[in-house]
Amino acid sequence: MTNNNFSSTAAFLWSVADLLRGDFKQSQYGRIILPFTLLRRLECVLETSKPDVLAKYEVVKAMPFEAQDKLLTHAAQLSFYNTSKMDLNHLGETDVSSNLESYIQSFSPNAREIFEHFDFFNTIEKLSEADLLYKVAKQFAKTDLHPDTISNYGMGLVFEELIRRFAESSNETAGEHFTPRDIVRLTTSLVFSNDDDLLTQAGLVRSIYDPTAGTGGFLSSGMEYVRELNEKASLSAFGQELNPESYAICKADMLIKGQKVDNIKLGNTLSNDQLRTDKFDYMLSNPPFGVDWKKIQKFINTEHSEKGFEGRFGAGLPRVSDGSLLFLMHLVNKMRPHSPENKSEGGSRIGIILNGSPLFTGGAGSGESEIRRYILEHDLLEAIVALPTDMFYNTGIATYVWVLSSQKPARRKGKVQLINASKERAKKGGRGRSGGGESDEEVENVFYQAMRKSLGSKRKELTEESIEILVKTYGQFVENDFSKIFDYQAFGYRRITVERPLKLAIYPRDLQRVESLTEDNAWKNLGEDLQQVVLEALAEFEQDKYLSRDGFLKRLIAKLNGEKLSAAQQKLIIKHLSEHDDAAEVCKVKGKVEANPDLRDNENVPLTESVADYFTREVLPHVPDAWIDTKKTDEKDGEVGIVGYEIPFNRHFYEYVPPRSLKVIDAELDAVSAEIMQLLQEVHS
Repeated sequence: MTNNNFSSTAAFLWSVADLLRGDFKQSQYGRIILPFTLLRRLECVLETSKPDVLAKYEVVKAMPFEAQDKLLTHAAQLSFYNTSKMDLNHLGETDVSSNLESYIQSFSPNAREIFEHFDFFNTIEKLSEADLLYKVAKQFAKTDLHPDTISNYGMGLVFEELIRRFAESSNETAGEHFTPRDIVRLTTSLVFSNDDDLLTQAGLVRSIYDPTAGTGGFLSSGMEYVRELNEKASLSAFGQELNPESYAICKADMLIKGQKVDNIKLGNTLSNDQLRTDKFDYMLSNPPFGVDWKKIQKFINTEHSEKGFEGRFGAGLPRVSDGSLLFLMHLVNKMRPHSPENKSEGGSRIGIILNGSPLFTGGAGSGESEIRRYILEHDLLEAIVALPTDMFYNTGIATYVWVLSSQKPARRKGKVQLINASKERAKKGGRGRSGGGESDEEVENVFYQAMRKSLGSKRKELTEESIEILVKTYGQFVENDFSKIFDYQAFGYRRITVERPLKLAIYPRDLQRVESLTEDNAWKNLGEDLQQVVLEALAEFEQDKYLSRDGFLKRLIAKLNGEKLSAAQQKLIIKHLSEHDDAAEVCKVKGKVEANPDLRDNENVPLTESVADYFTREVLPHVPDAWIDTKKTDEKDGEVGIVGYEIPFNRHFYEYVPPRSLKVIDAELDAVSAEIMQLLQEVHS
């Protein structure tokens, strides 16, 4: 089946909704159509070997189940089988419900479990009560879903289209269950591209893993990619999925492909990793964007604090509002260490799709920054590809493909490649703004094309040609107008704390300031006698303004007639009667200059620069009396300044577009004004 008619097949299958209308809610359609589609696909796959399985069953049915299972699996020449003589075309016209249940129970346990996750037996009962079961079964029986007619890839597209329709009808989010195939193809190609030579070796055995497997699109794409290079290669698929229905579809897909379906797990990957001790060769993931992890916060915090780097989250934890980086660290934890002695063994590669926040959210010392620091300083990040907006079904935000490796080639050591696939350019023959033309310049995309029909928020798709260009640019490790290469330290900085001296002017006779002092709750603790003495002393000051804090306090104490003021009481008075004044004397405590907390500032010094040189060049010319707080040092390297990392992707590809000239703007305004006047004349005529 070509990619052009998968939609028509999905539409035909979805037409069963016409039968369901009135008896079932729209939100229930998918829970009926999806498992029936799976059932029809499975029986079409089994069609060729079914006679052999039935014949073998008659011979082995008296044997213990384990022996039966092995012999029947061998007879089916697949990893599953069905021992019933029935199918959707032969359920009988009476007692259809019991017959269909018996038919499903006759599947091997690994296939039968799939229907249990759809709660399919309950669906059968409801259809039977509505007197629709026979009609629905017959409708699906008409559909040819044989592998000779529809490839596994095509069948994956059919399932995705059905899920999208189901999500739309039930107000759910289709993008939580699967990733658009153009994005899957690009990510898969990036992850596998550098290993083409390795993947063509005879007897190759490799593993692929997706911790957010959805319907299995990434796993399928990875297997297809390897099969194109080497038909004899063995790629074992592993995955975990939270949604039971997506899990069931993924498991069915792996079953049909002959994978060991026990490797596909159901549950929350972050809080219940069911492949805890496994390491993988290739990992692909599209975790949910911007989803909080508050429900599992206690579990994650415990693993972070108790296990540290022996667990998955030793580097740090992102803010609770976005758990994307938790999935990234989960994958990093499952990388195989690289063996320099044997290049064919060890090492792992990761392709993960993230939104923009993991690039820059969080300042130096934050969980996000520490995660970026760990990845960059351990030289795991190879490249980041910025995708166009409007590429996903459930969001139009900017997204990025991160490619990581624990076996970087020598030329990539210490380097990170940024590729801008969202780039646009002026159309040939377009009239540029800066050239003083009559209109804004027109632009055309470089890597994507507009879809004929939008699918949710997805309005754009990558072309095969653009995927090839992007993968080639990445593989060749070249720089051009949409690809740039940086030392990893270019993304790092030290956040230094810049202090300035406290210089206070005191205003003892300012009535508003004195009133503010007397309204402070702490003032009331002085006692009425001391309050009166202080107020009288302030009224006796000869000057309105004093430029020395110490000088003012000496005069004040001298006027108190022997009354004492504690340090806290002195601080209270200064707080209300003073303000910063550069002309004032520097305040000192025990001979040391006191810093003004209100003037405290931070500077981010690039890691590629000396802190001292930066401070001398960028700070001292503007504030000559400033200094660096040398007590604030980085926990890891002990040097002054806290290390942080961010990847300001857009800044590196920013292109200045000069504003249009005033002459052009005036001409446009004149033209619009003339048009308005003409319209007004037509109205009055």
